Amino acid sequence: MTLTFSSSAATVAFAAATVTSSARVPVYPLASSTLRGFVSFRLTAKKLFLPPLRSRGGVSVRAMSELVQDKESSVSASIALNETAGETPSELNHSRTFLDARSEQDLLSGIKKEAEAGRLPANVASGMEELYWNYKNAVLSSGASRADETVISNMSVAFDRMLLGVEDPYTFNPYHKAVREPFDYYMFVHTYIRPLIDFKNSYVGNASIFSELEDKIRQGHNIVLISNHQSEADPAVISLLLEAQSPFIGENIKCVAGDRVITDPLCKPFSMGRNLICVYSKKHMNDDPELVDMKRKANTRSLKEMATMLRSGGQLIWIAPSGGRDRPNPSTGEWFPAPFDSSSVDNMRRLVEHSGAPGHIYPMSLLCYDIMPPPPQVEKEIGEKRLVGFHGTGLSIAPEISFSDVTADCENPNEAKEAYSQALYKSVNEQYEILNSAIKHRRGVEASTSAVSLSQPWN
Repeated sequence: MTLTFSSSAATVAFAAATVTSSARVPVYPLASSTLRGFVSFRLTAKKLFLPPLRSRGGVSVRAMSELVQDKESSVSASIALNETAGETPSELNHSRTFLDARSEQDLLSGIKKEAEAGRLPANVASGMEELYWNYKNAVLSSGASRADETVISNMSVAFDRMLLGVEDPYTFNPYHKAVREPFDYYMFVHTYIRPLIDFKNSYVGNASIFSELEDKIRQGHNIVLISNHQSEADPAVISLLLEAQSPFIGENIKCVAGDRVITDPLCKPFSMGRNLICVYSKKHMNDDPELVDMKRKANTRSLKEMATMLRSGGQLIWIAPSGGRDRPNPSTGEWFPAPFDSSSVDNMRRLVEHSGAPGHIYPMSLLCYDIMPPPPQVEKEIGEKRLVGFHGTGLSIAPEISFSDVTADCENPNEAKEAYSQALYKSVNEQYEILNSAIKHRRGVEASTSAVSLSQPWN
């Protein structure tokens, strides 16, 4: 049979697949040197966490720096042991151009240096420079203190990870678990995206439901979040808006991700910080006819991985059945959730129902396109232009929608499939309109309704 459903980046085709029926980590970004991706301890908390917007969890930036620096002696010993054993971690030979950067000029000249040395392809180098200026303008527009330092520190780490990814390409498995050590990519993404969010103009709808989700997951229930998809920053926006109240959600969510975010050199380091179920998108399945069979087989493996995870219970999966990111109406310029693919929704529902563990499907809505708006149209080539902005964001969730309740009066499976997909889409749309009223029309919490209660859990 052919199972077709969406990823957080695009609709995915899983062909010929037969389905038979994690505690918080320390906040410092670096740990043991024994795993892949060792990074020098000159990249301390000063690099990753400036400016100190506030202490997190009672641990100040200064304290985090000390935590990292206290490990230098043990790391040196580990390096010596690796060298004695004939092992050379990939980063020991990695260029330090960007880690040593202390100014804008250092970063820009570093891009030119690495390109001239042949370590950066010309298109990647130009993309990095363009990203620098866009990120700088966005962060500076926030008006935050020491914003210029934030730009240099965050971009130096981002460029270093991008360069490493070109020098030593990372391969994603069908199920990719977020890389948390020895370099903490999850915290790296948070540190990079956080300055782009205007928290004063950001809101969470029905925050209490997210707490309920956490309880269900810990009890072994499977949770699927069906939502729209607006930008490459979506997973980080979800995590950051829930960080104060439900960090468990951000750390444990598994995103069904299209191949674009695991192949683009500028995007891969950010994807490494998320839990991903990796797939080839239906929209790009036939871009290269010679690769179609390979892509279908890879998607089959990913489907089996997902089915296995769901059978174990306690899973949280986020999927966007629209087949890609939302786009604005070309006539009005207004943004809205893209329509759902009913087959995608139905196949995800059947996977949950056949898992053997209790399962629940919730409609969720995201508004964050201004942070990293997608290209106006779907592009075939890898390496899209990346715009960046500082804006308010929104996340909302509604109560679980039961398939049996929605489809009780349906006369056949196809009618039931369409009715259930439409019920989820309708809820996502309604929540989106409330978020839009709160953020774009500046109504704030007054935009709340009887169905969606807005709040700011970080305050």
